[in-house]
Amino acid sequence: MDNKKYKEIVDKNTPKENYIKNAVIAFVVGGFLGSLSELLLRCYSMWLNLPRKESGVLVILTLITIASILTALGIFDTLVTKVKAALIIPITGFAHSMTSAALEYKNEGLVLGIGANIFKLAGTVILYGVVSVYIFGLIRLLVIGG
Repeated sequence: MDNKKYKEIVDKNTPKENYIKNAVIAFVVGGFLGSLSELLLRCYSMWLNLPRKESGVLVILTLITIASILTALGIFDTLVTKVKAALIIPITGFAHSMTSAALEYKNEGLVLGIGANIFKLAGTVILYGVVSVYIFGLIRLLVIGG
């Protein structure tokens, strides 16, 4: 079988993505996640009598914990196939990438398994995040000043 015929078969059998539907689902689920976060923020502020900023840290920790537990139970991947970017873009996606790497390499030990591989997926996010912050901080310093 030549490459042209193979490509025709693949194109014929590959399901077509409905981008509008995916965008609407991601918008709705992302909005729900934002609303849930705001609800948690207000509850933490009220129940624990914390300032908004400190309650925000607890909200992030809660989302990371929930995403990590769902990843460990194998539920997060199923949810992502349905709602796509709504769960991958926020901090939940970062937590999922680290938890899944830790689970994948846990049999190789704490140091050579988990320690050496936990940042394989998340490392690029950290690297480019730090580089971006440095560049934009430098631009701001040069344009606006200290």
